[in-house]
Amino acid sequence: MTIFETNRLIIKTLEQKDLSDFSELLTDPMILELIPQQPFSEAEVLERFNNNQNVTLEDLKTKKCVCGIFEKNNQELIGLSLFLLNEDGNKELGYRFKERYWKKGYGTETTKAMLDYYFLTLNEPLVSADANVANVGSIKILSKFMTPIKEFFNENDNCMDRRFQITKGEWLK
Repeated sequence: MTIFETNRLIIKTLEQKDLSDFSELLTDPMILELIPQQPFSEAEVLERFNNNQNVTLEDLKTKKCVCGIFEKNNQELIGLSLFLLNEDGNKELGYRFKERYWKKGYGTETTKAMLDYYFLTLNEPLVSADANVANVGSIKILSKFMTPIKEFFNENDNCMDRRFQITKGEWLK
């Protein structure tokens, strides 16, 4: 099921054919270094994949979900669009891409479209995003759209994160 589209991308639910690419996005050291995150085990990858197949629109409103990012006219899963909740209960966006798709503007395109979706379709009042301060690319992308509100030590990932947020009113201006 297609969730939304951009000029170049389709964000949609995961299908069984996407498992290998999904696994790469959760285990590739180059991708995970910037988050930072430890690679997932094969069992963890399979559990996450199975939990995120057949995501519904209601799921996007109420729980953490992962959707696939695809280039139009390309069946390969190139990234993940993450619909998250932070510890304050606020909606949070996230994304990751295979390394060969970095520096193509896909992170910016995805972030903008996710904010539109959160505010215009899901009618959320506020959206946040956290990024490792060492992840210069994501910090740059999030700074285009959102305001940094704090930095904190992320104990789970053992890094300093910067939290960004934007309200629906700010987005619609």
